[in-house]
Amino acid sequence: MSVYQLEIKQLVDYPRCRIYREFVQSLIADRNIRTSGGSGLFYYTVLSCYANFRTSYKRLGSINYIIFPGEWLCKIDELSSLLRVNSKRQTISILTDLQDRHLITFTILGNGSLVKFKINGWDTFNRVFEYNAPCQKDTGFFFLPISVASEIIGTRRPSEMDILLDLWLNTVYCDERVEGSMLGPVVYMRNCSGNPLVSYDYLARRWNMSKATVGRYLKKLKGLGYISLTNFSGTKGSVIYLQKYLSTMFRISDVILDKEEIAMALNINVELDDSVSNSDISVSKLNTDAVVRKVRQILTAQGFSCFECRNLRHILLKLSDCKRKDILRNDLLSLGHTRYRLLFYCGDHRRIAAFDVTVKNIFRR
Repeated sequence: MSVYQLEIKQLVDYPRCRIYREFVQSLIADRNIRTSGGSGLFYYTVLSCYANFRTSYKRLGSINYIIFPGEWLCKIDELSSLLRVNSKRQTISILTDLQDRHLITFTILGNGSLVKFKINGWDTFNRVFEYNAPCQKDTGFFFLPISVASEIIGTRRPSEMDILLDLWLNTVYCDERVEGSMLGPVVYMRNCSGNPLVSYDYLARRWNMSKATVGRYLKKLKGLGYISLTNFSGTKGSVIYLQKYLSTMFRISDVILDKEEIAMALNINVELDDSVSNSDISVSKLNTDAVVRKVRQILTAQGFSCFECRNLRHILLKLSDCKRKDILRNDLLSLGHTRYRLLFYCGDHRRIAAFDVTVKNIFRR
C-alpha cells in the first residue's frame, strides 16, 4: 500500500499563487490600508475573487442571466462597495482601465444598474468545471498568475493594498533554492539569486516611488501585523517575512522569527552582545550568558514557553577540537567556528533538552 506524505510548500517557480476568498474579504474590510490611486492589482484580485468556476444562473428582476466560468454579474452599487469606491463613475473608470489593459471585458446591463465582467484567460490558470451549479463567493480559493500580477504592478505607482498583494504573491516557503524560506514564508522577488535580501532602492524602482515612501509603507504594514521586517546594516538589504501567511494559506500556526536566526540562515554576521572566548579549556560566564540567552530567546519565540521558566537550569560545554573534527567539516573549522554542547535541566535533575550550538568567531584587529 502506497504511503503519501503531505508537504507544505510554496515554490519559487510555480507560475500562480493560491488566494483564499476569506483573505480577500479581510482585505476589503481592512480600512487601515489604502486602495485608491493604485496600479489596479487590488481591483483585479477582487474581480477574480468573484469570478465563477462553473456555469451558473442568476435571476435579477424578471430576467435570468447565464454566467459562464470566469464571469460574474452583479449590481454596480454592490461592486462599488467591494472595490471600496464611492460612486458608479469611479467603478466604471476602474473597469474601463482594466479592460484597456486587456485584463477583463465588461458590459453594462439592466438600464445601467448591472455590470457583467469576464476575467480574460481565466481558464488558463483556473480549472473550469463542466457541470452547472451555484458558485460560492466567500469560501474556497482561486489562482492568480504571477506574470499577470507583475505586469499590473509595473504599470504605475501601486497603492498600499497593491504593495501588500505584491509581497504576498512573491512569497516563497520551504523551497531549498531560496535562502531563509525554510524558516518561514519569505518575500523573494525572483531575481534568480536565491537570496531574499532586497534593498529599498530596488523596491522604490519596482513600485515607482521614493525610498522614504517605501520605508513608510513597509513600516505601516509591519505595524498592522502583516509583515515582519528585518533590516541589516550596510548594503546587505532587508528581509521581509509575512506574518499571517501560514495560517491563511495552509491553516497552520504562524512563526515568529529572530533576527539572529534569519542572519544565520542567510550567512550574515550579526554580533552577539559579548565576544566569543578563544579559550579551549573553559567557557566564560559572559560567553555562557550570551549563548544561552540567544538560544532561549529563539526557542521562546517559536512557542516553547518552558524556556521562560525560572526553574530552568543549563550547562554549556565547549566541545574539544578532536570531537569537533568528527562533527564539523574542516572548512568550517578554518573559518573560526566554535562548537558548544548546551544542556537544559528542569530544576536540578531532569534533563529536558540538549543542543549543539555553533558560533562563528569574529576577530577584531
